[in-house]
Amino acid sequence: MVRNRTLGSRTFETANIVILAILLISCLYPLWYTFCVSISEKSAANAGLVTIYPIGFSLSSYNEIVGDRLFFNSFWISIQRTVLGTVFSMLVSVLMAYPLARPKREFPLRNTFMWILVFCMLFSGGLIPWYLTIQHYHMINSIWALVLGGGVPIFNVILIMNFFRNLPKDLNEAAIVDGGGPWSILFRIYIPCSIPVLAAVGLFISVYHWNEFFNGLVLMNTTDKYPLQTYIQQLVVNIPVGTNLTPDQYKKLSELSNRTLNAAKVFIAMVPMLAVYPFLQRYFVSGIMLGAVKE
Repeated sequence: MVRNRTLGSRTFETANIVILAILLISCLYPLWYTFCVSISEKSAANAGLVTIYPIGFSLSSYNEIVGDRLFFNSFWISIQRTVLGTVFSMLVSVLMAYPLARPKREFPLRNTFMWILVFCMLFSGGLIPWYLTIQHYHMINSIWALVLGGGVPIFNVILIMNFFRNLPKDLNEAAIVDGGGPWSILFRIYIPCSIPVLAAVGLFISVYHWNEFFNGLVLMNTTDKYPLQTYIQQLVVNIPVGTNLTPDQYKKLSELSNRTLNAAKVFIAMVPMLAVYPFLQRYFVSGIMLGAVKE
């Protein structure tokens, strides 16, 4: 009987390892393939010869992107947007979630505000009213349009609110007995106890601000204000009719292809988030599970 259980356990573990290995390969292969295409020659990429290793090593696509002054400017704008947007959205989300997590006797209008938030999450005013609102506050072509344009993610507010509600009530009562006020309870008890869900929400917000490109396309009037994702969306390789180029410029453009250039765009866009995620991934699952279910 014990031998059968041992055999069954080993079979189960082996099956798990195989399944996880397949999932790992399916996740990593697109990243590796994109990188291989980005450093391959134009002819090999266009012919579809690149599979698991680059063919004809070439950094022409990266030179085209990195060699542009606007690239570094857009990269810096994206960093500013991600940092400012994450800090602002986290602050607003926590300040909204805290009163909504309080008992109804302490905040009688809790359910009313909750229904308003849910309605706003399901139904939006539309693109034109959103644009006119930002224009009315004179934020067009400003970094604050990118930061404040989507600064209140309702889904994240609900996650934090549910996490706050699941914290032991004894902590709150003990703080009140010790003379703690609402602000003291929030910043000295609730926030330190909520690191997992805050890390998960922070990752959500950071990824959104780093990967989002449409707001930059709509709200920025000049290319020098574009964030990185909007900038790389606009990159094209073409030779305008009637344009006089030097032989070196023609050679440089001939080495490029839309396929290799697009692969370089995608890979560059992924690197910052891939570098940040390992430091937050240990909070990710626990934060989502604890913030998504209310006991």
